[in-house]
Amino acid sequence: MKSVGEKFPKFKKQAVLADNQFGTITSEDHKKDGKWMVIFFYPKDFTFVCPTELVEFNNNHAKFEELNAVVYGASTDTQEVHLAWKANDPRLSNLAYPMIEDTSKSLSKKLGILQPSKVAYRATFLVDPEGVIQWVNCNNDATGRNVAEVLRALEATQNPGLTGCDWKPGDATL
Repeated sequence: MKSVGEKFPKFKKQAVLADNQFGTITSEDHKKDGKWMVIFFYPKDFTFVCPTELVEFNNNHAKFEELNAVVYGASTDTQEVHLAWKANDPRLSNLAYPMIEDTSKSLSKKLGILQPSKVAYRATFLVDPEGVIQWVNCNNDATGRNVAEVLRALEATQNPGLTGCDWKPGDATL
């Protein structure tokens, strides 16, 4: 799996944008805007754990924006399936971030997160404005991630000081 200190792979992928239009997302988009990229992969649309995560990322979208970060959700499903899921699940109808398709599985393969069943692991990457991975988390399919921890990790990673165990925003650094 790609890890901390490595360049995030280049990509150009189709996505369902926040306005439900189809568009293109690239690995350069966040860099040209000087932003961090939070990209989280989930196994499949129309499942049980995945929508809880998409909703929680959406609930915290403004906090990610305040931290100068763009958020992208991604799976190996198509943009059409993403759009159908948004249309059929009211909890997902107003997502403020794009849902990227990786139907070729090329990005999942480059990241080393493609399962033998050919869907992505539940993986999260924090990527700095230069395109370098600064934090990675990967869970099995049955274990949902903790979006509050993703936010805490982003703030700790952006902090110029040393952040000790259980550091929270506002705590002193070492």
